[in-house]
Amino acid sequence: MILYPAIDLKDGQCVRLEQGEMDRATVFSDDPGDMAAKFMRLGFQRLHVVDLNGAFAGQSRNGEAVDAILAATDVPVQLGGGIRSMASIAVWLERGVSRVILGTAAAKEPDLVREACRMFPGRIVVGIDARNGMVAVDGWADATELRASELAMAFEDAGVAAIVHTDIGRDGMLTGLNLAETIEIASAVTTPVIASGGFSGMDDIARLAAPEAAKLDGAIIGRALYDGRLDPAAALAALPQAA
Repeated sequence: MILYPAIDLKDGQCVRLEQGEMDRATVFSDDPGDMAAKFMRLGFQRLHVVDLNGAFAGQSRNGEAVDAILAATDVPVQLGGGIRSMASIAVWLERGVSRVILGTAAAKEPDLVREACRMFPGRIVVGIDARNGMVAVDGWADATELRASELAMAFEDAGVAAIVHTDIGRDGMLTGLNLAETIEIASAVTTPVIASGGFSGMDDIARLAAPEAAKLDGAIIGRALYDGRLDPAAALAALPQAA
């Protein structure tokens, strides 16, 4: 079970949004590289980075901040937000990102995801952001008629490295992970699935340690880590990290 601290970037700063709303952002740091180094010192072995401006714009907007993160840490970094072409995928992998997350592209251009998986095996993650079980795209601004589970199963044979399932309604709200829906998706596919959205603290660590969550590959931690609701040492001790 891998715990991924989230670094969400807005205008070069580390922020947390509430339910994906850009006007409901709390700034936690104006030094993304320092934040990444801090998480590495705490013992986390992976980082989850999202370019929020890029997600809305459809192309990367926080490149300098991402480069600072990559320079400050030597743990694998997975990056999403506005990456919607083969060229941008290649650029970020060349710049040192370990895995690229495709969200809007997965819903709108599934052939791009499949081709990227062939070109860059083991380095493409599908981000499935859902509100009430239905996929949302373009920075979560637009709803689709596609169920999260349908999108997950659509890539079952594509060679996707992992799926990040985010419950938008819970994101940044500290109400607890939507493990029921995430486990349901993980049970339907062979692709590793990561839970995201609403992580509340040690209660969620206990839920992730329960046998029914064994199907999951990991979880993304956001506001609970930033505002001190989660004890990193206790969390990592309860859920030993995969190599």
